[in-house]
Amino acid sequence: MSTVTYSVPGIHCGHCVHTITTELKDLAGVEEVSATLDKKQVVVRYEAPATTEAIESLLAEINYPAAK
Repeated sequence: MSTVTYSVPGIHCGHCVHTITTELKDLAGVEEVSATLDKKQVVVRYEAPATTEAIESLLAEINYPAAK
């Protein structure tokens, strides 16, 4: 099991948090998602077949790209 933390500056409200959490939890291999409005962070706990590339791609696809 791996954990990755992303800075997501596009998080502005509770709906943003809900959308990110819901979408990432649907990704195969993602076990837990915690998105915070105040820190604008997303913490993802995952295992195969999920990858950081797949997580980052999904965040970009739903218009919440992770900051580099």
